[in-house]
Amino acid sequence: MAKLILSMDGLVLKEIVLNKERMTIGRRASNDVQIDNLAISGEHAAVVTILEDSFLEDLNSTNGTLVNGQPIRKHFLKDGDLIEMGKYKLKYVVERPSAIETEEYGKTVFQPEGEAAAATTAPPAAEPVVSATSVMATQPMTLPAAALQILNGANAGRELALTKTLTTLGRPGVQVAAITRRPHGYFIAHVEGAQFPMVNGQALDAQARALRDHDIIELAGTKMEFFLKE
Repeated sequence: MAKLILSMDGLVLKEIVLNKERMTIGRRASNDVQIDNLAISGEHAAVVTILEDSFLEDLNSTNGTLVNGQPIRKHFLKDGDLIEMGKYKLKYVVERPSAIETEEYGKTVFQPEGEAAAATTAPPAAEPVVSATSVMATQPMTLPAAALQILNGANAGRELALTKTLTTLGRPGVQVAAITRRPHGYFIAHVEGAQFPMVNGQALDAQARALRDHDIIELAGTKMEFFLKE
């Protein structure tokens, strides 16, 4: 499991386990990680964790967010990355399980499940739009290539290749999902929004779902078909 180690001037203040899908960092008390300092915005940044992957997003903060000394908007986190917000630093640390634990984890988490979440109806969107932000893969993948094809709206027919480790889709502030490309498959998970994305007419739950060839995804008023390229 991954965690953040918060420090200032070399003094460790606390450790934060990333045990939620989305955790916010900021000055307000409503944040998961509160840093009560005027250099920190009310909601400064967020860390989204999907399966074993985490990415950091700056939430339009006043003073910005640095990772390893470089300003970022969205960043795929790697073990040892150093996040800076004002005088505060957060080190991203991944605690790797043993080989036996890893084997068991793979059996339990990634085994296909037959449970289906209750279907819900997503609110219509005035102008269906898909925006995608991708992060470079850190390891070579062994999966067949895959893509999404948009089925409706002004972008109908457009294809988005899923060549990166993590691709986010949707309308920020309305509905956002993320697709992760892992050695054993493609997974989709809800990131943001009151309404959960739908796959083949069924709403996602809090867990990431494995995608299969020709699955239909509905997100922020846009329909997309996931398909594998031979």
